[in-house]
Amino acid sequence: MASAHSAPIPLHIFTPNAFESWLKSQPQFTQTWLNHHQIDKQGHCLIPNSEGNITQAVFVTEQADSFWACGELVNQLPSGQYAIQGNPEQIEKAAFSWGLGGYRFERYKQSNKSLPQLMVPNDEIAAKANRFIRATSLTRDLINTPAGDMMPQHLNDTLSQMADEFGGQLTQIVGDELLEQNYPTIHMVGRASVHAPQLLDFTWGDINAPQITLVGKGVCFDSGGLDLKPGAGMRLMKKDMGGAAHVIGLAQLIMAHQLPIRLRVLVPAVENAVSANAFRPGDVITTRHGISVEIDNTDAEGRLVLCDALSEANHDKPEMIIDFATLTGAMRVALGTELPGFFSNNDALAQGITQSGLEMEDPVWRMPLHQAYKDLLNSDVADLSNCATSPFGGAITAALYLQDFVDKEIHWAHFDVMAWNNRKLPGRPVGGEAFGIRAVFAYLQSQYKK
Repeated sequence: MASAHSAPIPLHIFTPNAFESWLKSQPQFTQTWLNHHQIDKQGHCLIPNSEGNITQAVFVTEQADSFWACGELVNQLPSGQYAIQGNPEQIEKAAFSWGLGGYRFERYKQSNKSLPQLMVPNDEIAAKANRFIRATSLTRDLINTPAGDMMPQHLNDTLSQMADEFGGQLTQIVGDELLEQNYPTIHMVGRASVHAPQLLDFTWGDINAPQITLVGKGVCFDSGGLDLKPGAGMRLMKKDMGGAAHVIGLAQLIMAHQLPIRLRVLVPAVENAVSANAFRPGDVITTRHGISVEIDNTDAEGRLVLCDALSEANHDKPEMIIDFATLTGAMRVALGTELPGFFSNNDALAQGITQSGLEMEDPVWRMPLHQAYKDLLNSDVADLSNCATSPFGGAITAALYLQDFVDKEIHWAHFDVMAWNNRKLPGRPVGGEAFGIRAVFAYLQSQYKK
């Protein structure tokens, strides 16, 4: 996205009613041309002059004021420079969807396709749109990258680069150091891989500012462990580090906007592999929190790596802890793949995030921490089982498991996200996707303004 310094083609975006009114005020040639192309309800059209040169472009849509209005238009218009006619808010929204509609994951392929450019009135609008585009694209890139090039050390590299760019600090606890420093479940899940498990700990901002801690599940590939997934279930498990990708993208948004907070990001990064030293069903592990956990299923590993990270997140007594994870298929059954569910122990936090999601067209849906289901996590030999005895309410029981590792006085939200688009929508191609990070960012921005 760039500010305009030349004369781009004017681009008008209308609702059907606004288009009808505008059309009546146009020269007869323009009226005849557009009536011929029949875009009064939906569609776009280029308007030439008598020499055949394009002088205007028109786009008609019922969602003219949507954040996603121009998400597909960028792929439909011919190469060139365009400038949307409208107020700053409309232009900002159009710039956002234009940029994300033009997103391509092309790390492994060559493309010579030239996409049209959207020119905006000033650098401020361009910078604002680009901050959101960049954070979302980073999240998508991390998820889309195959596991062979996205293991714990690669997540480490990404956070290291962010530390250099924004002046943050990154520490790593790697391999057997996790046992020495009492992160047993992170080590247990990741020990069977040739890629050493890591806990990545990133901090940024004024140490005296209110602290917000983000925790992201970083299972870089999930074979299921000894409870091996079938081939179809394993095919997209490169996206199982989607929670880590979400908190990294959210962190970039926070830092790019210079929110006056003390930010901490914890990423337990592992590969759930199969080897002679893989953890087994029936094993019992005592977590960092001191809670013993019986392993019912090695494919419920996300909550195991998260519980040690959440336990550490309590240490600084932050104002809130927000975690993201690709945790359960049950959440996808409940809400589908495009609406992320979340849980919270604080009503004001939940309501604030929900409202911000509606305003940002990044919807999220609060789910209940139904305490009566906690008994389903009982174990005969340990304090907890990592899986419930019933398959029903699986997203709830997973959240209840995690809640035991968060201090009661700390406000907490847990997001269970798909991290993947199964179908193409305007501005949202098939592949890795960021769900809920704009909602959470908008909420934080409303609470912690400069």
